[in-house]
Amino acid sequence: MLFTELRFFVFFAAVFAIVWMLRKNNWRKIVLTGASYVFYGAWDWRFLGLILLITAVCYVSGLKVGQDNPNKRERQLWVSLSVIFSLAVLGLFKYFNFFADSFADLAHVVGLPVNNVTLGLVLPVGISFYTFQAISYVLDISRGHIKADRSALDVMFYIAFFPQLVAGPIVRASDFIPQMESARKWVDVPVRYCLALFLIGFLKKACISDNVAQYVDIVFSDASSYDAQTVIAGVFLYGVQIYCDFSGYSDMAIATAGLLGYNFPKNFDAPYLSPNIQIFWRRWHISLSSWLRDYLYIPLGGNRKGNGRRYVNLMTTMVLGGLWHGASFNFVIWGALHGFAQITEGFWSKKIAPLIPSMKIIGALAGTAVTFYWVNLAWIFFRAPDISTSLDMAQTYLTFSSAGSQTLDFPVWPFLGCLAIAHWLGHRYDALGAFARLGPNRFAITLGAVSAVALAFVQLNAAPFIYFQF
Repeated sequence: MLFTELRFFVFFAAVFAIVWMLRKNNWRKIVLTGASYVFYGAWDWRFLGLILLITAVCYVSGLKVGQDNPNKRERQLWVSLSVIFSLAVLGLFKYFNFFADSFADLAHVVGLPVNNVTLGLVLPVGISFYTFQAISYVLDISRGHIKADRSALDVMFYIAFFPQLVAGPIVRASDFIPQMESARKWVDVPVRYCLALFLIGFLKKACISDNVAQYVDIVFSDASSYDAQTVIAGVFLYGVQIYCDFSGYSDMAIATAGLLGYNFPKNFDAPYLSPNIQIFWRRWHISLSSWLRDYLYIPLGGNRKGNGRRYVNLMTTMVLGGLWHGASFNFVIWGALHGFAQITEGFWSKKIAPLIPSMKIIGALAGTAVTFYWVNLAWIFFRAPDISTSLDMAQTYLTFSSAGSQTLDFPVWPFLGCLAIAHWLGHRYDALGAFARLGPNRFAITLGAVSAVALAFVQLNAAPFIYFQF
């Protein structure tokens, strides 16, 4: 069930009406939890047992960790049990074949006779997201950020709430569970803001990302046949596609939750306008980058043990962040490229930048251009089907040369230029806020007009969101 499908609008309209007709908070949570399982079961009902199992382990572990007079050793044992179990489930479904095949390949290289062992497992939609939420619940209790919730319903609701269930944002237990304590009030819902945000997300996904995808597929399927300019344009188009696809989903998820009275954290903040990679990761998939910072980078030691250890921690975090996206060496390389960029920036800012005269505007523009160029270089490894294709495309991207001569039958560069201007203007002048602040009549007219125009660009067959596969 996609946010851009008609059946989702029917589903949401029914849930929305029932929830706001109910007065009791507990009944609202029951309805929303049940609706969330219906939503997830629409993908594949067989995986409902898996999410229930993870929720049960998370709930019991939370109670054990949050006891009033806990034995420290027992408490740590339950934390470890919960985290290991969640990661083991994620690893089994997502990484077993990858590591089994990698081990077999390595064994063959050194001459050891090993048979490949693979499992015919289907990757459950959203497993990377709800396992991380389950982990954060237990860790937040152990760190004293929240108390263990004795209501199994609350924990089920937190992990399964449908707007963020299959592609985020990753919602922290410490942010969401306190919102369950009392019934949401309609008067507190920013209706116009939520409707404007949902429409913008819809435009990004259905009107831009889905239409750009066909040209991206053409270039990445046979990059060697195209000239360098077209390959580079194809890479930039993928940068547009994945940003509009994922940020569009996040916008719609935040808006959907908001219309039901719940607040989700912002997940994107114009990342392609970032002057360096570190700021890029503060603006791109914010819920994941902050999760990796708080639950991986800082526990590893962060920057508390000198630059050498800091660089190791950065690279470890980014490589594991890459592996989180998928069981492929391409994702490992993607993460390593971002880790390398952050290490290089750290060295530059400490050793070289102080020696260069300050040029704020020129420096910011140059930094933004270099960051955008590097991010898109990394996207090649994220999107290409294998390492060989990735390396060939990266060579073309970096050297501006290709043996191919074909071009796309599409004005790519004017299109990219218009998108860049619109993106900058929208961010600079807060187009979303201005839209939401319109008076009721102007807002309704604008919403209707933009929706009507948007429908003209919507493809008949809605495409799945890219991050559903992660």
